[in-house]
Amino acid sequence: MTNNIDTMSVNAIRVLSADGVQKANSGHPGLPLGCAAMAYELWAKHMKHNPANPEWPNRDRFILSGGHGSMLLYSLLHLFGYGLTLDDLKDFRQDGSLTPGHPEYGHTVGVEATTGPLGAGMAMAVGMAMAEAHLSSKFNKEGYPLVDHFTYVLGGDGCMMEGISSEAMSLAGTLGLGKLIVLYDSNKISIEGDTDIAFTEDVKKRFEAYGFQTLVVEDGNNLDEIGAAIEQAKSDLSRPTMITIKTKIGYGSPKEGLASAHGEPLGADNVVAMKEKLGWPSQEPFYVPDEVYENFKSIAEEASKSEDAWNDLFKKYTSEYPEMAALWDKYHDVNAAVDLIDNEDFWDFEDKADATRNISGKLINKLKNHLPNLFGGSADLAPSTKTYMADEGAFSKDNYSGRNLHFGVRELAMAGIGNGIALHGGLRPYVSTFFVFSDYVKPMARLSSLMGVPLTFVLTHDSIGVGEDGPTHEPIEQLAMLRAMPNFNVIRPADATECAAAWYSAVTSTTTPTALVLTRQNLPQLSGSSKEALKGGYVISDSKKAIPDAIIMGSGSEVQLGIAAQEELAKEGIDVRVVSIPSIDIYESQSDEYKESVLPKQVRARVAVEAAADFGWGKYVGLDGATVTMKGFGASAPADVLFKKFGFTTENVVNTVKSIL
Repeated sequence: MTNNIDTMSVNAIRVLSADGVQKANSGHPGLPLGCAAMAYELWAKHMKHNPANPEWPNRDRFILSGGHGSMLLYSLLHLFGYGLTLDDLKDFRQDGSLTPGHPEYGHTVGVEATTGPLGAGMAMAVGMAMAEAHLSSKFNKEGYPLVDHFTYVLGGDGCMMEGISSEAMSLAGTLGLGKLIVLYDSNKISIEGDTDIAFTEDVKKRFEAYGFQTLVVEDGNNLDEIGAAIEQAKSDLSRPTMITIKTKIGYGSPKEGLASAHGEPLGADNVVAMKEKLGWPSQEPFYVPDEVYENFKSIAEEASKSEDAWNDLFKKYTSEYPEMAALWDKYHDVNAAVDLIDNEDFWDFEDKADATRNISGKLINKLKNHLPNLFGGSADLAPSTKTYMADEGAFSKDNYSGRNLHFGVRELAMAGIGNGIALHGGLRPYVSTFFVFSDYVKPMARLSSLMGVPLTFVLTHDSIGVGEDGPTHEPIEQLAMLRAMPNFNVIRPADATECAAAWYSAVTSTTTPTALVLTRQNLPQLSGSSKEALKGGYVISDSKKAIPDAIIMGSGSEVQLGIAAQEELAKEGIDVRVVSIPSIDIYESQSDEYKESVLPKQVRARVAVEAAADFGWGKYVGLDGATVTMKGFGASAPADVLFKKFGFTTENVVNTVKSIL
């Protein structure tokens, strides 16, 4: 039953949010004012969390998918005692503050995911729920529900409009993720006005079709009604739940129900009017009565008992199941793969031509035994991308212990879900599709980079080597696109050794996502390839002279062309160095001394060879160099025909080198 202190606590969230936006003269007050009641009810009475330890593994997760409403989350974190101070709230949207315009994972304690691109939080929530389901199937024993928590995600009409929410929630329903609860802030307002101008579908029926339990709260300010719906959602673990909560954007202010409440400050006079309407005891900005702080403190202290009980449970669990406790530690050890550097089996391959996608598949099946928490799959392409772990089963509604993920043809959601799995902790996820469809993946890959989560993207069919499928399926500009992204390692290996180095780099990364860009066609194993590939670029076949006449550089399938051209040029007395650069990103992180040893500045005759756009290679070939690259889209024909058609031949590389000498 709602009492006065609950009402005051809800209004404290509203007041702090409105004051924060007003002081910054920038932000989105509408969502926090409309959603304050549901957020308070959830955090105070239903969500399992401990502000004293935001990293507690068995906490419930809360994702604000409508990240523009960040002052709602910051107000909650401040009031519940997560460490955000009143001064932090006053610094909303200011340089260097802990309260940026949209929530940023790793920057502000208590923020579970970076959100802002609408719908992204929906996909990440699905990933977190999948991680919970998988880990619970691995570790829970009778009487020991070690992994047992819910994932809550709050989003509005914009999140529901975005296609990623449809992709992700369709999969969530298929998987029967009963510990996923979606709170739909239904206020029927978007930036341009009433949602009816572009969004008239019945969202409830849509989620019913996905296989969700669907509940409706008619009054978004009725704490009892909201609480009853949350408990009903939690009681049905056979399927996920979507709760439509009907709210009023900008509640309590003169802008209540108006589009103008969405993305601009209320205005000083309107903040005053709001506080008067809410019966707030002071007009002083950021004022919260002591009894309200005491209420939140009391709730937080009570909430901490959940972790105390879990810690006791975990202690008994480790005593009764010491082998499972050791496995738990291995799952949560982010450095578990480091010792693979000296694992002979991991680096051992037959000396025969093979596609790097096939080699990658063999490596995955080596890694799965070393990393029991390896967990991944593809967007309906596992037979082609070679990403299926043998004998590990498929993750499904009937088998959450399966390690192979079937995302369906949902590339965008797949990447967002992969982020959610990585954010949850305890698992080392990978996702996969054809490289050309990295265009679908890119927005969520960008969030991977921003958040610093080491998600691995296995991207195959990397060039015109795709062949007959033609230009729609032949990547051209995608390498440049992904290489341009900060904190994102793109690795395009030339053979098995470089492929092993690529996977090693990916599974030992702790703060950087990795894209492995792999061939469809067979490539020879190169005698000069080595673990030096871990440096991103290295001399794979050196010149006889200390200072070569020219340098040929490239990545992936074109490195062999450089070596073949080197041999032909040698017959004419031209002494060339060949440099393999599987990862420009990693190479750029090396010391200046190392980079000079690979690409000495005094050698200005340089040729880059890559079956992709030349964007980015200018830095390495300089004004006096040249490129053998794609100048347009590909075509439909057998791969060997296309490589010859577009100039990827030994003869053309030789002639290009000679043209700049």
